[in-house]
Amino acid sequence: MSSVTSSTVTSAATLSQASDSRNNNARWIGRIVIYGLLVIFAVLYLMPLFVMLTTSFKTMDEIQNGNMLALPQSPTFDPWVKAWGEACVGLTCAGIKGYFWNSIKMVVPAVAISTIMGALNGYILTKWRFPGHTLVFGLMLFACFIPFQSVLLPMATILGSLGRFGVTLQNATGLSFGFGNSTVNLVFVHVV
Repeated sequence: MSSVTSSTVTSAATLSQASDSRNNNARWIGRIVIYGLLVIFAVLYLMPLFVMLTTSFKTMDEIQNGNMLALPQSPTFDPWVKAWGEACVGLTCAGIKGYFWNSIKMVVPAVAISTIMGALNGYILTKWRFPGHTLVFGLMLFACFIPFQSVLLPMATILGSLGRFGVTLQNATGLSFGFGNSTVNLVFVHVV
């Protein structure tokens, strides 16, 4: 009887090991498939960036006659230099450098002020419990899902009003407090 019991235990252990081995193999195959798909989708997602960067270093002949996925034969920075200082954008042919610096002057303060105010508000709203705090949190969460396109017209109206307010303030007091400057107005509107 003991030999039957020991052989049953041995066969059960063997079956358990075989089952664990099959589960391990299935896990590895599943991981290989998942990571393979992730790599394929990452390559597809990043392909336009690769094409844009490689094309920006090609000459015009290479762009017109070559393969868009091919690396540049003789890389050149001339298109970058021309875009920075000579490209015709809008009504002027002064390149994109002015627009780039305007963007920096607007984005850096707007992000810094918004981040600081958001961190302070977040801290206060997590620590301070007041009547209706869940409603306020819900409304703030709801506001995150409002599409930005629905804010464009009111923002343009407010920007125009701020410009006129700056001119009125300048005429009345001699100081505009920055509201006559379109960059300051943009920072203000984006922070709000």
